[in-house]
Amino acid sequence: MSKIQIKQRPFLTRPENIRGVSPLIAQILARRGVQSEQELELKLKNLLAPNLKGLDQAIQLIDQAIDQHKKIVIVGDYDADGATSTALMILTLREMGAKVEYLVPDRFKYGYGLTPAIADLAFETHQPDLLITVDNGISSHAGVERSQQHGMQVIITDHHLTTKATPAADAVVNPNQLGCEFPSKALAGVGVAFYLLAKLTSTRSKLGKSSVKITQYLDLVALGTYADVASLDYNNRILVDAGLKRIQQHQCRAGITALLDIAGRDPSELKAQDLGFVLGPRINAAGRMETMDIGIECLLADDIQSAYQYAQQLNTLNLERRQVETKMKQEALAELSQLELNVDDLPPALVMFESHWHQGVIGIVAGRLKEQFHRPSIVFAEDQDGIHIKGSARSIDGIHIRDAIEKVAEQHPHLVTFFGGHAAAAGLTIQKEHFPEFKNAFIQLIQEMDEELFYATLWTDGTLPDQALQLNTVQLIETMGPWGQKFPPPIFEGTFKVLDFRWLKETHLKLRLALDGGRVVDAIAFNAREQFNFDPMNDSVYLVYELDRNQFNGNVSLQLRVVHLSQ
Repeated sequence: MSKIQIKQRPFLTRPENIRGVSPLIAQILARRGVQSEQELELKLKNLLAPNLKGLDQAIQLIDQAIDQHKKIVIVGDYDADGATSTALMILTLREMGAKVEYLVPDRFKYGYGLTPAIADLAFETHQPDLLITVDNGISSHAGVERSQQHGMQVIITDHHLTTKATPAADAVVNPNQLGCEFPSKALAGVGVAFYLLAKLTSTRSKLGKSSVKITQYLDLVALGTYADVASLDYNNRILVDAGLKRIQQHQCRAGITALLDIAGRDPSELKAQDLGFVLGPRINAAGRMETMDIGIECLLADDIQSAYQYAQQLNTLNLERRQVETKMKQEALAELSQLELNVDDLPPALVMFESHWHQGVIGIVAGRLKEQFHRPSIVFAEDQDGIHIKGSARSIDGIHIRDAIEKVAEQHPHLVTFFGGHAAAAGLTIQKEHFPEFKNAFIQLIQEMDEELFYATLWTDGTLPDQALQLNTVQLIETMGPWGQKFPPPIFEGTFKVLDFRWLKETHLKLRLALDGGRVVDAIAFNAREQFNFDPMNDSVYLVYELDRNQFNGNVSLQLRVVHLSQ
């Protein structure tokens, strides 16, 4: 486990400027940078205007392609953002009468992005006149060139960071490309696709060519945005909230309904977090374990019967993914335990490779190791060529993982064959024989970072007065959502008198805590046995917790869900 320091979130704005809410809610929102109560009005009319660089050129090309019955192919990506982006493009363009198909590269065979090999495959399979990427392509200079050699026009739609000139495509739409003045840089791939299609539908509607309601697909936009862990700035919160409401009102794609049914979740009770933890992993499992076509077909399905078949496949693949992930993580932990590491002598980075590890799951395992040990983590698996190994990297706050890999590549050019990504996550390919040398070089680089970075920080919203510990506060907090990346759900801290405790399944700790006026509140600490040291002889406990509802036998009561416990 990592060392933890607990700090209160600083106020980023002034709570008194946020009117019309309770002082407690105003403080929570001010700690997250909300400037005024206007930002609580999550209405579609408040979305940023569609003024992304390259948008007009892209619309002109697609508009012509539809009118001239040209063949269009969408080249997607193999995660939930890529799947929802692809489905959104296919559904909207087909409704406009376009001749459009899609292609998602096999991650194990072709790697990431519009490579020359993917351009060849698109040409051989579909002979398209126009190729449109979604959620990828911003670094695909060679792939764009190859596509154009085949006679295709190319539109890149992407959201990934780039510090270099964009590829020489016929149009590039990406809020993070150089020279794009679109105010939100947090759009996911599906958000970029939504903006492109929203402008296209309104343009064609004004010309009397077609009348497509793009808002009917906001469920896909919400799912892709949240599952891709995009920052929930004001613009993204509007998109996620609108899509979430469509799902809650049963106005969503049949595939989403089927996935929720198989997961045993009631759509009307769905929270934004469920997009990331219930739906996202099931769709991602297709790209990790087999082919993302299953996820896309699930989202494209027109009726619940056909959607259900795909949803069941996705659920099975997700169970398989979890088994593979658990086994890999246990092996990684066993390897670390042989080094007899403890909190005080953990290496500055964890870099691991086993030849039998599954390429589709290395990113999740790297993320789990990063969470548990609060260290940048890279996990490698064998590539199909037997010469290279592919790595997935996850990082902690303050260490830009893509830039760190780039530094190693600059200092030792022979060590890194390929890399890409952003601050928190990256991918890379190296030669297997260079693994020990790469590991040493990377750890050496991270060792030079500020030691403070290796302490995990748990940010809280301070203490709650006892009178705020009630179900009404839970309700108030929920109405301020959606909560997520860069707009985290509130957590609080406090010291409580313990009246009673019991262990559930020998693992989870249930506490009864005393409040003022003789009131009692329950708290639950999941997996407490392996996470916290609880001493029953000590009658007080310091908790960091979230407010939660406990529903049991038809009764609803307040419960504190423990994030951290000490005495």
